[in-house]
Amino acid sequence: MAANHFYQIAANTTPIWQHQNHPQQPMAPQKAERYVPTVLPAALFDARADADALHKAMKGMGTDEKALINILCHRSNDQRVSIKQAYKSGNGKDLESKLRSELSRNFERVMVALCLSTADFLAREMREAMAGLGTTENTLIEILCSRTNQEMREINKSYLLTYGRPMEKDIVGDTSGTFKMICVSLAQGNRDENETVFDEDKAKSDILRLYDAGEGRLGTDESTFNSIICTRSWAHLRHVMTLYLANYGHSLEKAIASEFSGNAEKVLLGILQCAQNRQGYIAQRLHDSMKGLGTDDRSLIRNIVSHCDVDMGNIKQEYENKFCRTLQADVADDTSGDYKSALLSLIGCKH
Repeated sequence: MAANHFYQIAANTTPIWQHQNHPQQPMAPQKAERYVPTVLPAALFDARADADALHKAMKGMGTDEKALINILCHRSNDQRVSIKQAYKSGNGKDLESKLRSELSRNFERVMVALCLSTADFLAREMREAMAGLGTTENTLIEILCSRTNQEMREINKSYLLTYGRPMEKDIVGDTSGTFKMICVSLAQGNRDENETVFDEDKAKSDILRLYDAGEGRLGTDESTFNSIICTRSWAHLRHVMTLYLANYGHSLEKAIASEFSGNAEKVLLGILQCAQNRQGYIAQRLHDSMKGLGTDDRSLIRNIVSHCDVDMGNIKQEYENKFCRTLQADVADDTSGDYKSALLSLIGCKH
């Protein structure tokens, strides 16, 4: 039987499962995800002492870059924010401004990023991706796809406090069409995050809805893809992908690639990649930032700084599994000087 004929029959036949009653049921037991950071909170932490040491490192002629790395690259995000506050209290100056006046280029960008809370840093990245002429869509996709509900709400809050306008308003102004719809949905931070209860009926209904919204019709009902892929839990989406492949003979990813294009395709595929393996998705982003000629330093810095004290240990393992090279080796090859030393410290490598 021809494949197209099979799909036509599948689309027009009521599956046996629709005649059965499948209440919500617990998912099969899974090991709790264990995050492995590469930057740990410093023991016997003293924000005032660290602030004084930073002041000394930047006082007078020249700057002691090694001292900056030894402090800012070996403190947790909460500790770095406390150091920033202590610095301003003790010196009447903003640490970020002082770093900008003493440092330059990518080393400056790393040190400044380390002074910000993760939410403030990512809100700034979102803003800079949309400011001026053009939009850096890959930055929007990466941040919106990979963050939890709580993280997204904190980014929204920081954006509003810092720039005096809702982040959603800028997304609407800088994007268009289906891509805009998906980005606005993701920016709400309202995905189902229940990974322990599984609704089999809903999963089976979803694959039918997705098929009918895409391959089963002329044109594409983009809103159906948006409502399912942007709101269902990661576990639910994994099961939907499994069922789609089993019932239609090819992956949901392939169906999306045939129905969407450009940034809308990229963001939907990014969501599914995160559903399957969020650390693997960030490993891919890190690899993409360093492959070929030149380095996407902004992407490299963003992913290392925002994950170093959360799950960079997991990301390093995924990187090696996917590319048969260590993240340390590729970072060392693509960077140099104090910039390289800072990044290697953040990913937990001695150098």
